[in-house]
Amino acid sequence: MSERSRMARTKRISSTLPLSVMALAAAFGLGTGALAQQPAPTAVPVGTVMAEKRAITQTADFVGRIEAVNRVDIRARVTGYLEEVLFKDGATVAEGAPLFRIERAPFEAAVEQAQGALEKAQGALQNATVQRQRAEELLRTNAGSVAIRDQRVAEEKGAQGDLTVAEANLKSAQINLGYTEIKAPIAGRIGRTKVTKGNVVGPDSGVLAQIVSDDPMYVTFPVSQREFLALKTNRLPADGSAPLVSLKFSDGSTYDQKGRVDFVDVSVERSTDTVLVRATLPNPGGKLLDGTLVRVGVQAPQSEEKVLVPQSALIADQQGSYVFAVEDGKAVVKRVKVGAEAGSYIAIDQGLSGNEQIVIQGLQNLRPGVPVLASPVTLTTGRS
Repeated sequence: MSERSRMARTKRISSTLPLSVMALAAAFGLGTGALAQQPAPTAVPVGTVMAEKRAITQTADFVGRIEAVNRVDIRARVTGYLEEVLFKDGATVAEGAPLFRIERAPFEAAVEQAQGALEKAQGALQNATVQRQRAEELLRTNAGSVAIRDQRVAEEKGAQGDLTVAEANLKSAQINLGYTEIKAPIAGRIGRTKVTKGNVVGPDSGVLAQIVSDDPMYVTFPVSQREFLALKTNRLPADGSAPLVSLKFSDGSTYDQKGRVDFVDVSVERSTDTVLVRATLPNPGGKLLDGTLVRVGVQAPQSEEKVLVPQSALIADQQGSYVFAVEDGKAVVKRVKVGAEAGSYIAIDQGLSGNEQIVIQGLQNLRPGVPVLASPVTLTTGRS
């Protein structure tokens, strides 16, 4: 076989070798001219935003409970037959509205009796005064004695005392008559009645009903001393710029009104190392109910400058939290320490200085050191 025929046959065999044989040949340096070069890694397309540095208000979350500003237990102050219940359970009542009515007849009779005793005492005093004046006149004309005059003076004073007692008895009877109509001492919502018409009630009957005010409302929550010092609100400012408070309900919904802290307890509870804090919130629609458990968000009165990144950029593993940044066309890992949330963004306390190109889209395909094709993303979500 000629040299030209041998070379042609070798070329035909090489072109029909499988890829595995060609790879083996390349490994041993055989047939390098016939094997193709490996392609460069393909860049991963990602969406990025710039980490920005701006002032945010530090917030902290606590568990609190709604409390009524005013709460009154309605009790009977006189004993008598209950004639009427004048409200519906759960209704809103105005201050001074009648709630219960006790039988009036016995108390009206007591008033009349006291009135009669008063008139009798007035007559006795009038007579004693006349007798004292007569004794003094007789003494001036030497027709009477000093002893009789002194006796008449004492009788007049006794009559004056009886009159004072009678007046007090009449006043007491009138007060008791007024207690037969039990009125609302405050405005608010009244609970269900504990007694019904036809029962005999009195001071020993206990609570007949309870009224709680419903606008405004308090929210009280225990705060660890360390957390509250971090918010720099362990004392209320004199200028009224107390920390703002917002509420979230158990279903995750946010209350549409905000309030301010108006009281910080003067001592720390030693058993829990917490201090009781109270805020006042408007409640025009009556959505806040006394005793409701809520999440309380407290905003620090002063803002701080923090690096912000979208929460969607944050990844967590066993070592903590991190984000992917783009440097020199490649994905790099940036370990971060996260802070408070700011809407759809989150504050970074450590790990970023600002102006880094942070990956928020295409994270599922990223690995450290992989080439990336970065495209800026415009976020439409609001920031608080």
